[in-house]
Amino acid sequence: MLPIAGSGPVERADAARNRQKIVRAAAKLVAAKGIDGLALDEVAAEAGVGIGTVYRRFPDKGALAQALLDENEREFQEAFISGPPPLGPGAPATQRLKAFTDAYVDRLETHGQLLMVAETETPMARFVTGAYRLHHSHLVALISEIDPDVDAHFRADALLAPLAAAQYIYQRQSMTAEHIKTGLGDLYRLGD
Repeated sequence: MLPIAGSGPVERADAARNRQKIVRAAAKLVAAKGIDGLALDEVAAEAGVGIGTVYRRFPDKGALAQALLDENEREFQEAFISGPPPLGPGAPATQRLKAFTDAYVDRLETHGQLLMVAETETPMARFVTGAYRLHHSHLVALISEIDPDVDAHFRADALLAPLAAAQYIYQRQSMTAEHIKTGLGDLYRLGD
């Protein structure tokens, strides 16, 4: 499960070392083989740990993909929570909303395949992460500021739906990233 910035469980030193070895090995394999490098038995062999150690930490490829995305997710969260405007505080809500969806599209351009594995390996995985809840809450706050009369929770889900990695990868077969950014802008202006 992807974290909310600043939170996380405390783990034993040996467990933390094994986790780091597994994540480093997975990153190396993904860099060499692409997303197919996330075969858990290959990750265990590369990390020099038993397959049981991998499965205790990461029950499936999706959980391992989430771990590989951890640092990127933390940076993204910090940017929209406390970074410079327009993504961070200090800009009007409409500008922050556009900056958020644009930055999310940029993340999908870079990490789309890995995000897709993280979001789809387990049913509903995308919606139960701390990351999704934080993204949703952030959008609810911005949408409520822009238009207090709309159902901000529904609209936040509606804006996050086309940002699902599988949807994005599908759309990129026939659309540019800029086309998708423009379409997202059209979605959040529906109430204008």
